[in-house]
Amino acid sequence: MATFDDFMKLDIRVGTIIEAKLLEKAKKPAYQLLIDFGKEIGIKKSSAQITEVYRPEDLKGKQILAVVNFPPKQIADFQSEVLVLGIYSQKGVVLITPDKAVENGDRLG
Repeated sequence: MATFDDFMKLDIRVGTIIEAKLLEKAKKPAYQLLIDFGKEIGIKKSSAQITEVYRPEDLKGKQILAVVNFPPKQIADFQSEVLVLGIYSQKGVVLITPDKAVENGDRLG
């Protein structure tokens, strides 16, 4: 079982999606996202398999939660720097979002 200390090692932050487009070379349908995490972390890239529920135009300006301290992962010809968090639903992956606007870079506590 994971411990609370294990959970605390994760750096989960709020970011705003500033760009979303299809990641054409991915094996599974995915978008490449550009996400603003504020001054401390800056703008990061992520690959997200959320094409069943979202269109790229739905994503711009959306605040999301992501793990920002995993090592980068190569997805086809794209390097994903953060892991966007979502819930596996019957419709597809639904993003985890704050229910009120917060500052980019705010940390999950």
